[in-house]
Amino acid sequence: MEAVLQAPRRSFVREWVFTVDHKKIGIMYGVTALFFFLIGGLFALLVRTDLLSYKGLFDAQSYNEFFTMHATVMVFLVIIPMLMGAFANYLVPLQVGARDMAFPRMNALSYWLYFVGGIIILLSMLYGMPDSGWTAYPPYSLTSQGPGMDFWVMAIHIVGLSSILGAINIIVTVHRMRAPGMTWNRLPLFVWSTLVTAYMQLFATPALAGAVTTLLLDRHFNTVFYDSSAGGDPMMYQHLFWFYSHPAVYIMILPAFGIISEVIPVFARKPIFGYHAIAYSSVAIGFLGFFVWAHHMFVAGMQMSAGIPFMISSLVIAVPTSVKIFNWLATMWRGAVEYTVPMMYASLGFIGSFIIGGFSGTIVAAVPLDMHLHDTYFVVAHIHYVLFGGAVMCIMAGIHFWFPKLTGRMYNEKLGYLGFWLYFIGTQVTFFPMHLVGLAGMPRRIQSYAPIFQTWNQVATIGSYILGLGTIIILYNLMVSAKYGRKVGHNPWHARTLEWTVSSPPPEHNFDEIPVVTDTPYRPYTPEELTASKESA
Repeated sequence: MEAVLQAPRRSFVREWVFTVDHKKIGIMYGVTALFFFLIGGLFALLVRTDLLSYKGLFDAQSYNEFFTMHATVMVFLVIIPMLMGAFANYLVPLQVGARDMAFPRMNALSYWLYFVGGIIILLSMLYGMPDSGWTAYPPYSLTSQGPGMDFWVMAIHIVGLSSILGAINIIVTVHRMRAPGMTWNRLPLFVWSTLVTAYMQLFATPALAGAVTTLLLDRHFNTVFYDSSAGGDPMMYQHLFWFYSHPAVYIMILPAFGIISEVIPVFARKPIFGYHAIAYSSVAIGFLGFFVWAHHMFVAGMQMSAGIPFMISSLVIAVPTSVKIFNWLATMWRGAVEYTVPMMYASLGFIGSFIIGGFSGTIVAAVPLDMHLHDTYFVVAHIHYVLFGGAVMCIMAGIHFWFPKLTGRMYNEKLGYLGFWLYFIGTQVTFFPMHLVGLAGMPRRIQSYAPIFQTWNQVATIGSYILGLGTIIILYNLMVSAKYGRKVGHNPWHARTLEWTVSSPPPEHNFDEIPVVTDTPYRPYTPEELTASKESA
């Protein structure tokens, strides 16, 4: 009788390739992004290996291709898809009490567009890698020979369409599919951050599409959008590109902020301090993010008077970001803090590193300082402290935090701590020396440099190898633990958001009955509730 009632086992293709389950799509996003993370990290190691010697170990053309591919892969194929593809897809329906995304088939389409776009970028390596940097500024990108640049444009279009479809899905899901009682003031902070990010993707990505479309037209159809000799304006490309790409910085960090807002109160054993301030500061960042793009162009020929408003807005946007940091610190203050692996990434790893990146960001936001530091390694240090010390640290916090929910098993904690310390030490050793050589005047995007900078470059390269070792250990730990790790219950961390109320891993339909929400997800457990949670775990 049991054999008759048992559902037939589905093939791998039916189970994964044709799935419309938001959880499986989130897993596919995550696994694919980790694959691209290894490729982008390999290009980073090649860049750092070249810089071991002031003479450079590779030829200039190869070096240009390496740093172009490194940044392109990390921005478009790793950080954004991991946060808004993997985490958002897996968690948003669970956290709002929905059975799936609003448009499951469109959700699957967005993943496969992302996958195809990533493959096209990798194919460019066979036909001449793009070498103009991830910004692809004309006029150089107009004259770059070979189809590599065309592959880049095609991939950006496809990945951008994936982002737009994913953003629409998140917006509709959060607005229309929240469980009864899930008011805006009871919404988990991760959902707040992804909703704001989705709106940013929806409004910003078309500007990038316009930039690369006109670039392709200039390359192959004799238009003159960016040909200054024929009346075109190369600066127009920069305005279009950065109208997307500076909001993209917040697209890469706002969901990461949401992860931190979920992890810290759980392990501080306190309610999140200033829920409304954290939620509405995300909205403020999303709004102000569209008014700062031209601070990338202070030395591009823009009038000084035009740069002043962008300098002011770039400094103002630090205020809502600081609000979040102070609220996270206040949440930990006098809490019964448990320094688990996720908490180490969230507190010391993220907050300790992101503050450095935020401080250097206020420096380069000022016009007179930026005119000295623009296109030096100081800017490289800043963006890596924001994106690696910030976004990647948060991604690692989130992976370790929700790993038991995803697999029903616990990772090896000793390897987890080892991976964290390698990441934290590697981050400081790799990126902090870049501040020093940048202040001394070392230009970015160069294959060889003055001998005086060699020592600090060698230190930074050693740090990059430490990060590479940390990545191997982390991925090994996760892969082995997914199969052999200790089994855990549905809520091993004793968290309160809705995803922890279902089994680990969750069933395909998420909830047997749509939950009715009657309380905030950040109220601390009473002693009786905590005892019951521990027993169930």
